[in-house]
Amino acid sequence: MSGRARVTLFAALATLLTAWSLIPLVESAAWLLQAALLLAVQSAVGAGARRVPLARPLTVGAQLLVSLMVLAVLFGGKAGTGGTGPMAYLVTDFGALFRQGVQDVSEFAMPAPLTDGIRLLLVSGVLLIGLLVDLLAVSLRMAAAAGLPLLALYSVAAGLSGGGDASWFSFLLAGCGYLMLLLAEGRDRLAQWGRVFGAAPRERVSAASGLGGGGAGRVTAPVRTGRRIGAVALGLALAVPAALPALGGGLMGTAGGGEEPGGGVGGTISAVNPLVSLQSNLNAQDNRVVLKYRTDSPQQGEQYLRILALDEFNGVKWEASGRPLADVPRRLPNPPGVSGPVLANATEVQTNISAADSYTQRYLPMPYPATAVEIGGRWRFEPAGRTLVGDQLGKERFQNVQGAAYAVRSLLLKPTAQQLQKAPAPDPQVRAEYTKLPDNLPPVVADTARSVTKGAKDDYSRAVALQDFFAVNGGFRYNTKTASGTGPDAVARFLADKEGFCIHFAFSMAAMSRSLGIPARVAVGFTPGEKQSDGSVDVSMRDAHAWPELYFEGVGWTRFEPTPRSGITVPDYSRQPASAAQPSVPAPAPSPGATEPTAAPSRADECPPELKKLGECGVAAPKQGTGSGGGPSPLAVLGWAAGALAVLALPVLPLLWRNRVRVRRLGTGAVPAAWQELGDAAWDVGVPPDGALSPRRTAGRIVELGRLDPEAAAAVHRVAGAVERALYAPPGTEVSYPGLGDDVLGARAGLLASAGRVTRLRALLLPRSAARLGWALSARTTALTSSLSTRWTALTTKTTTRLTTARSHLPLANRKSP
Repeated sequence: MSGRARVTLFAALATLLTAWSLIPLVESAAWLLQAALLLAVQSAVGAGARRVPLARPLTVGAQLLVSLMVLAVLFGGKAGTGGTGPMAYLVTDFGALFRQGVQDVSEFAMPAPLTDGIRLLLVSGVLLIGLLVDLLAVSLRMAAAAGLPLLALYSVAAGLSGGGDASWFSFLLAGCGYLMLLLAEGRDRLAQWGRVFGAAPRERVSAASGLGGGGAGRVTAPVRTGRRIGAVALGLALAVPAALPALGGGLMGTAGGGEEPGGGVGGTISAVNPLVSLQSNLNAQDNRVVLKYRTDSPQQGEQYLRILALDEFNGVKWEASGRPLADVPRRLPNPPGVSGPVLANATEVQTNISAADSYTQRYLPMPYPATAVEIGGRWRFEPAGRTLVGDQLGKERFQNVQGAAYAVRSLLLKPTAQQLQKAPAPDPQVRAEYTKLPDNLPPVVADTARSVTKGAKDDYSRAVALQDFFAVNGGFRYNTKTASGTGPDAVARFLADKEGFCIHFAFSMAAMSRSLGIPARVAVGFTPGEKQSDGSVDVSMRDAHAWPELYFEGVGWTRFEPTPRSGITVPDYSRQPASAAQPSVPAPAPSPGATEPTAAPSRADECPPELKKLGECGVAAPKQGTGSGGGPSPLAVLGWAAGALAVLALPVLPLLWRNRVRVRRLGTGAVPAAWQELGDAAWDVGVPPDGALSPRRTAGRIVELGRLDPEAAAAVHRVAGAVERALYAPPGTEVSYPGLGDDVLGARAGLLASAGRVTRLRALLLPRSAARLGWALSARTTALTSSLSTRWTALTTKTTTRLTTARSHLPLANRKSP
């Protein structure tokens, strides 16, 4: 195997080993075998193109073209667009399947089901990385730089999968693949300098080489050293992270270093500061799952898990006010402020939740408003915030949710915008308590609130205006790296910088709502999480969130969403019809609870993304107009047949082009054209042309290198003689050669007969003389460029001359004017 072929093989192997890191993203690994086969085809096309040889851009173009054709043939027709003909199956349908894959990625949690769209994304992504690695390592001979696309592939996979028990194995495979690629490329480079990169008998190493006296061992020293360095580097990369202590933790997630108060186990902490810990969880690299749950709620996409409410703004920070705790009743009292039609139309749902062993939150995460909780251990109930708090178990030891499994029954409230808009004035006691603001609050907070809500006639309209100000039209950006201060100055700074994360948005909207006389507080908890293929929902550290709750009489504490963060669901009741057209507003699906369920299956194209993610779309209804028999139409069959013929005809295109050129040259009867055809026929079997030789010496060279028999050799010499007569005949002499075409064809037949099978097939299917196409194209491009340049120069010169002439006559005209 040649050095370049070895580098090609290891480039494909390195790509495939790195692609192993994508396996945790989907439920099945069947796509990897398909990707391996297509990657082998792509690499084989590249190796063949370089052996022709083709220019580097043509080699990459050939690989890209073949890869796209194979992908289109494999995946065409799977999106069900209903089109007919090859263009519909190979282009339109292929693009639709690609878009469907992108949509599936955004809708399914990991590991996602292996849909046709996701399979297409995975396979095409691996092929693209393989093409880049092949270009850098083989064509450009930059194997070290080929690690960049490999690193990009591994980084995407590791970032999406969030690590895991098998992440070290994926890293090991990717690292080994890259090191093998570097080794193969290094051996190829040394081989070009004449070094034998391997063991050699001692007697074969000459003293002049400088390797005598144990030279055999010294010959292999570079490769041994390289292997040892690579092994040590991989070992350190795997061992050092495992030896370092884990960091992170906080209110929302698993803990970091230190002990829990009261002798907790290292690696877990209790909730202390919800602001700092929430930010650390949003920025955590290890996005581990802290809660899993199942629910019968028809609106799972809007079911937040609430931990506690921060209802006191004391001028320094937001915090939960100290309130008396009570025993947990069998049935919790009705939520405060909820009455009338809202309470009558509420539906009770059940959610079964299990917490991770590393999650030691003292407050119990549960949907709001909960009506009953079944959990073991010692817990206390805080009525105002409707939260459950772990009781004290001993000196500095408290009950927490670590490893607990519990069931929560809660009310699914369905307030409407009209009910919120017509809500009466809140209870005076509630208004007095939840509109308190510190004296040191900067005036800009209240001034901005009044400016944003100018023209609003009720509290609901003011609340929606504040929400849209932060999420839509205020120019705010979501950034979890912003410092998490929440004091009065921090709110004013946030309004000026317009950058922060959910803490800033929630606290600022709550403070501005209070300045307008609307009772407000801030809730801390988790967004709904990601639906899994088995029906459960995973809640991870990065689902930590904070949001404002505003009080409306008759509706109670109501969630609003001012944070412009992807994946956040804006409640239906907080979206006015005009705001639905805003491009920046996250567009949630219509509430599935707003209409009665129907027994008819939902059509896939009418099912909202949230319902599809929950698996509630049913079986896709058959589309109209697809035929009663369900089989392909005659037009589709003809289209497929035409497409198959076009694909099969591609390999014979060079053969057809070469035959056409041969017929045209010999049909003219001109001696120079026949001589050129004979030279190209010899070039096709491996005898390259040499323009420095005379016709007679060229004929002898063709006969010798082509190993022609006497009859074919005589034909070659007759053609060469005709060329000499045409070149050296007196002017005006007509040289006739009736058997010219037969001699050229006879010589070509002799060249093909004496060539080997592989050489003969290549001469027919991939003729070397096809390089003249590239030369001709380059010459035409150069001529066209030169012509355009000449015309442009002439035009600019002419224009400049006219302008100069006009300027020279300008003073004379001025003198003649009155």
